[in-house]
Amino acid sequence: MSLLVVGLSHRSSPVSVLERAALGADAQVKLLQDTVAAEPAAEAAVLATCNRIELYADVDKFHAGVAELSTLLAQHSGVGLDELTPHLYVHYEDRAVHHLFAVACGLDSMVVGEGQILGQIKDSLARAQELHTAGRLLNDLFQQALRVGKRAHSETGIDRAGQSLVSFGLEQLAAGEAVQSWARGKKALVIGAGSMSSLAAATLARAGVAEVVVANRTVERAERLAQILAAAGNTGVVARAVAMDAVPAELTRADVAVSCTGATGLVLTAETIAAGAEGRTGGTAAGTDGRTGAPAAEAVRTTPAGPHHGARDRAPAPRDAAGYAGPAGDEREENCPLDLSVVPGAAAFSVLGEAAVAGMAAAELEQHAVWADKGDVAVRAQPGPGTGTDPAGDADAIAALAATVAVAGRVPERRRPEPVAEAPRPAPALFLLDLAMPRDIDAAVHRLAGVRLVDIESLAEASADAPMAADVDQVRRIVSDEVAAFGAAQRAAHITPTVVALRTMAADVVAGEIARLDGRLPGLDERQRGEIRQAVHRVVDKLLHAPTVRVKQLAAEPGGTGYADALRTLFDLDPETVASVSRAEDSTDEKDRGPA
Repeated sequence: MSLLVVGLSHRSSPVSVLERAALGADAQVKLLQDTVAAEPAAEAAVLATCNRIELYADVDKFHAGVAELSTLLAQHSGVGLDELTPHLYVHYEDRAVHHLFAVACGLDSMVVGEGQILGQIKDSLARAQELHTAGRLLNDLFQQALRVGKRAHSETGIDRAGQSLVSFGLEQLAAGEAVQSWARGKKALVIGAGSMSSLAAATLARAGVAEVVVANRTVERAERLAQILAAAGNTGVVARAVAMDAVPAELTRADVAVSCTGATGLVLTAETIAAGAEGRTGGTAAGTDGRTGAPAAEAVRTTPAGPHHGARDRAPAPRDAAGYAGPAGDEREENCPLDLSVVPGAAAFSVLGEAAVAGMAAAELEQHAVWADKGDVAVRAQPGPGTGTDPAGDADAIAALAATVAVAGRVPERRRPEPVAEAPRPAPALFLLDLAMPRDIDAAVHRLAGVRLVDIESLAEASADAPMAADVDQVRRIVSDEVAAFGAAQRAAHITPTVVALRTMAADVVAGEIARLDGRLPGLDERQRGEIRQAVHRVVDKLLHAPTVRVKQLAAEPGGTGYADALRTLFDLDPETVASVSRAEDSTDEKDRGPA
């Protein structure tokens, strides 16, 4: 049997896919049960956090195991296998051990060095033990991973390389300001009462917020967390609990809200947030332009000719000598964004016309092609030397652009994109931190003025540029050493049942020969029998000592698993006897083993 892990994380998958693949508690239980019921797997454990979903298993076939575990992840996550497969990673044997140890040390976390993952690994092991899906291999692996993680935090400064996801998220909300200064005096709303929400509440209290309101579906849990916060005499924070239906009202009072629940749907919609932000920015937060903060209907686009709000807002263009009027002067062309007025000495399109064409859809281009074909362009100034005007070419050019955009989905730019007038967004009055997976807060909130939202996706982007501490290299060395030690221990343990079976067979041979000697020499007294018995045992022990010690050493080396088979063959050991020793050891370990 061999260790295999199949999973996806923030490093391999877009947050949108990771969010959809998130597994609830019931889904994790069913996944474990179905995994051990599958043919290739004998043991299974699931590590599911806000930014990773990993399925560990002890399998007897690599390719069959990968196929089965991938299929099970797809079935239980609800994401199709074809969509999920490009984002999955696979680690096998020593690479799988290395991966889990690195995860336990915080090296693979969104925030390098964060310690919350140790608690999540411990919960994963406890769940597998409770469901009896973790056998000897996974119990040893996960317990050793916990020890490695604790060693990394105690022997190095990996804690300085990063912080908890909560602290990192608050730093992003503070946008460069010290969290303590930013949080001082604010009113906080924490939605959820689980481990992550509790950490968020405690972190906010230590940062200096004036009030923490805890909302949870089970009010008793919210009250318990509020009591713990209030009892912490070193913060002086006011803490109280409310029911979930009070959240909309509390949003109108809160300055910062943190949400981390196990809900499968949105907890806070954009409409709810907009209503909570009403009056905080001098008007509703809804209906604003996502980039500029200006009302969506008034988003300004600057061109070399000045601000341009669309054809309806332009002043009527004067008619030329041929009687042609600009777009605003003719009702038939009222919605035409092309400035077809005469520009002496220039090409057929003006700068405004080219800018408008660059943002037009295929259907609109086709309409302009019809206008040009009907002679709208032809009535302009007659072509002359040096003017570069080609009335017949206008219709062809527009038609060609229409064909291009229909195929390519966009019009090729003829010049650099024109600058956009960036109206400053109002300073945020409501700060939101979404640590849930799947998300609790509607991503559309990013477009609301006066609201700043930091979620798992934005945290992943921010963490990509986070500096790495020098201690990370030391932790990597610890991980490498521990992986080698774990592999050696597992390989040595693999041969132990064979060695035990060999010694048991030798003891049986000695007992049989002593019994036969008693029958042939009945006159021996007890002292003489004892001397003979000890002499025979010493001979057998001395003969077996060097080979068994050496075979354990050899088996502990990479590629040494074949020594157990060689030992069984050389001494003609019964495979069932070896298997019974393994079962007996596993049974003893199970009784002695408790939760990590």
